[in-house]
Amino acid sequence: MNITEKILSKKAGHEVTPGEIIEIPVDLAMSHDGTSPPAIKTFEKIADKVWDPEKIAIIFDHNVPANTIGSAEFQKVCRDFINKQNITKNYIHGEGICHQVVPEMGLVEPGKVIVGADSHTCTYGAFGAFSTGMGATDLAMVWATGKTWFMVPPAIRMEVTGELNPYIAPKDIILNIIGEIGIAGATYKTAEFCGETIENMGVEGRATMCNMAIEMGAKNGIMEPNKEVIDYICKRTSKKESELNIVKSDKDAVYEKEMHFDVSDMEPQIACPNDVDNVCDISKIEGTAIDQCLIGSCTNGRLSDLKDAYEILKDQKINDNIRLLILPASREIYKQAMNLGYIEAFIDAGAIICNPGCGPCLGGHMGVLSEGEVCISTTNRNFKGRMGDPKSSVYLSNSKVVAASAIEGVITNPKDLM
Repeated sequence: MNITEKILSKKAGHEVTPGEIIEIPVDLAMSHDGTSPPAIKTFEKIADKVWDPEKIAIIFDHNVPANTIGSAEFQKVCRDFINKQNITKNYIHGEGICHQVVPEMGLVEPGKVIVGADSHTCTYGAFGAFSTGMGATDLAMVWATGKTWFMVPPAIRMEVTGELNPYIAPKDIILNIIGEIGIAGATYKTAEFCGETIENMGVEGRATMCNMAIEMGAKNGIMEPNKEVIDYICKRTSKKESELNIVKSDKDAVYEKEMHFDVSDMEPQIACPNDVDNVCDISKIEGTAIDQCLIGSCTNGRLSDLKDAYEILKDQKINDNIRLLILPASREIYKQAMNLGYIEAFIDAGAIICNPGCGPCLGGHMGVLSEGEVCISTTNRNFKGRMGDPKSSVYLSNSKVVAASAIEGVITNPKDLM
């Protein structure tokens, strides 16, 4: 059996098979300020009390601080519900993006089943958990019962080999995979990432890859925890390795499909408008004019991303015609970046430093694009109108590319500046 089948089998109490419908208990249910209100509305029609307030996390991150009367009202609805249901332990306001803050809080462990009213909840597969997004109505039922149903997904084994060169990052690997398999190529399947490159990859890069599993339609992305992941979880949960439910695939596990990706000679990958699978080598679009650059989001707002940007931007100035926005993914990362001198260097370069949050990624708050404007971003989606006007355009890349492009004023290969 593979990792996902093993996790679901343990929860179901019997050996499961792909295509089987199961109902299982949930270890953690997460939502944010954008998806909690519709879940609350549904919940109040079916129950009075949540099944376990300590297994529910509500994170304010999409419109923080509130930028409209509507978002302020949404957040008030959430706060009233949180107080009524005593969900105060895992209520977070302003700490950062849910998919960064939840692991920081020690709420993620290998072998857990985690659901969230946000499509990028698949991020937690980086820690060896079965984790997936769902709609607000489904989440309301989880709040009420502590259970949900799944169809056991078939799995695709994605083996990645080769050493990353100085100009690429895990973001390039996942963009390359999505470009090959397509936005619907893994629909309702498990994307299981493995191989020497994954084994040697740090926590943050793993989170980036699992975060974007949904962009190829996958039900979940997942990886076997390596030593760095295990050490991270032990530190955050105050547990010993022997207390963790570390799940690994059997050597003779059966997969629907197996794929191999060699990243040895890879160029930086760019997802061009208006689909995440519209991916090409940077050499094909170098010199494309841009108006805005963005480093942040649940995909690439982590300390390693800020470090990559710092190494390019230090002692440099961004182009006079460019707006560079930088959003650390959490308050913890923000403080680390300040202590390391990254934030000061970004400010000196001319960047705008924003508070941790999701805002510009979804065109909801800060950095909204007007008609005809072009942004190169470390975010996870570039759909039409994603960051603002339907006639604006978004390119996706790693943070090194965004930093280099901010200096030059056009899409630039960091190789040309490093």
